[in-house]
Amino acid sequence: MKKLIVPILAFLFVSCDEESVKNTIDTASAIDALTEYSTVNKVFQDVGNNSVDAVLNSESTASSTSKLSETKIDGPVITVEPMDFTTFPKTITVDYGTGVLCKDGITRKGVVTIVSTNWYGVEGSVHTSTFANYYHEDFKVEGTHVVENLGENTDGNLEYSVTIANGKITTSTGATIDYTEDSTRTWVAGSDTPLNIWDDEYTLDGMQSGTSSKGVDYTLTVEESLHFVLLPRSIEAGILDIDVVGIEDIKLNYNTKMVTILGKNYPFGY
Repeated sequence: MKKLIVPILAFLFVSCDEESVKNTIDTASAIDALTEYSTVNKVFQDVGNNSVDAVLNSESTASSTSKLSETKIDGPVITVEPMDFTTFPKTITVDYGTGVLCKDGITRKGVVTIVSTNWYGVEGSVHTSTFANYYHEDFKVEGTHVVENLGENTDGNLEYSVTIANGKITTSTGATIDYTEDSTRTWVAGSDTPLNIWDDEYTLDGMQSGTSSKGVDYTLTVEESLHFVLLPRSIEAGILDIDVVGIEDIKLNYNTKMVTILGKNYPFGY
């Protein structure tokens, strides 16, 4: 999304009346805010995906004949307590130690702790992730990431609420970026192969907001469900509204591949 949003924002400010821009905020700070949003959103999406993988792998291990409380296969050490199939809540500890170069090319270090009230596919289950000196590359990650299984919708697809409270990323230079999220994710394809995330497709509704390292506030609101495909990674449909530094009339329409900026439509590609 970064490749799309940042050029659009730059275009917005060079297209706007100079005085209106001056009355809001300088162009560089606004572009930086959306660039930082793209980074922090990517990091927390990654955290969520890895937490889900840890819960699903723990379920697979717990149901196997050789029940190990600790597993490590070219990655972090994953510990599950208690290690059985029926006792909850469970604490799943994902320990990357001083650094693990993962299969996706990202180096992670530190500890992610997930407390699950039941297995991921069980309606009503809640999975709460917290972080201890955890890093995604050079970004230190803090906050509380909560996923709740809301059950199947009328189409028979599983829905999950996703909330991020007190989210914060600290860069290698000490700059901090705040982030919150309140959204609903609907699993529309790939749920029958839970250990293979690459055939997954899901829709996203809700809101994300935050404050950049320079104090610039931003909010992104889903007007029409965003349809995500993981392979290749893309947004196939949906409408997203962007509000940055008080400029509210920015709309990305993935259905028509058009962006509306201050009432004018422009095509985009990504």
